Amino acid sequence: MKKKTIVLTVIMFLSLTVVAQAQDKKKTIEVPEWVANLTERIELHGYGQAGYTWKNQDGRNTNTIDLKRTLFWAKARITDRWSFLFMHDFSSVVQEFYTDFRITNDNALTVRFGQFKNSYTLENPLSPTKMELIDVYSQGVTYLSGCGSDPLFGVQYGRDLGLMLYGNLFTNHLYYELALMQGQGINIKDKNSQKDVILRLDYRPVENWRIVASGQLGTGHAVAESKYNPTIAVGDDYKRNRWSAGAEWKSHVAGVDYWKNRATSVHGEVLGGKDGDVNSWGAYLTGCVPVCKILDVVGSVDYFNYNTDAKMQQTNVTLGVQHWFYRTCRVQVQYTLSNPVNMDQEHYGTLQAQLQVAF
Repeated sequence: MKKKTIVLTVIMFLSLTVVAQAQDKKKTIEVPEWVANLTERIELHGYGQAGYTWKNQDGRNTNTIDLKRTLFWAKARITDRWSFLFMHDFSSVVQEFYTDFRITNDNALTVRFGQFKNSYTLENPLSPTKMELIDVYSQGVTYLSGCGSDPLFGVQYGRDLGLMLYGNLFTNHLYYELALMQGQGINIKDKNSQKDVILRLDYRPVENWRIVASGQLGTGHAVAESKYNPTIAVGDDYKRNRWSAGAEWKSHVAGVDYWKNRATSVHGEVLGGKDGDVNSWGAYLTGCVPVCKILDVVGSVDYFNYNTDAKMQQTNVTLGVQHWFYRTCRVQVQYTLSNPVNMDQEHYGTLQAQLQVAF
């Protein structure tokens, strides 16, 4: 799979190079028809995030250089209504592969089938390249959406296999997603006969402000034991329901050139779930403010209670700066103070630096 993906990537890049050279020379070079057709219908994107992490925990210091994400994806426009996307993370596994077909003449109804990000929460559908925090999502989003911190569900990167209907209504003021998901995660067959239903409503009264609510009804199949939920054994099927409500405001819509058109932004959410008989809930507030020509200040307060009966909870407070040096490329430095309660840990601090290069 990896060798085929790399070969395909090289071919696409060479094709783009030929077309770019032809354009620079005002079409003095004759471009083959198949190359022109390919470049008109295929978009190539990718990004890498790597950095340094220092942590003081349980009385000792640790540090490491880490490569967190190296993603590449290609989107092919088969017709004006029909498209296909393939996304691979070279540091882990295939992340997404799905096809979209627009049913209506406008954007009111499109159907998607394949493997993609689930619709739960405000943050999960967003790309890590646009998130303010180096750790990307809040504790609640990471745990409840299946990004990796829930041992029962495993590391699924907030993605799943399924079928989704989505679109914009009322002159783009209301965006909706209604999905029937496998409920097991990515690159794997389902281990029970039940499917999950996820609904997400995104209301935008004005362009730079939106209110988002989402919910999920489903059944999980435990792939490992969890200290947060010790009554569920490996192989058990269990109730797995979620809810969330949040909002986001930006001073203006930044577009794609963040380095030239930086915006003040703030978003927050209250969210919760029930796994078997165990309830969890949390809330977070994250913001970003440009303070000078080259720097933004980033701050976040994040609370999550993993088991409300046992009061297993943690609060994270993050403060940092970032510099967008070109389009969606940036450097980030952040410090997080974490205060766990009933989690068999003392409070600890984490210093992180990260370079993001994206195209």
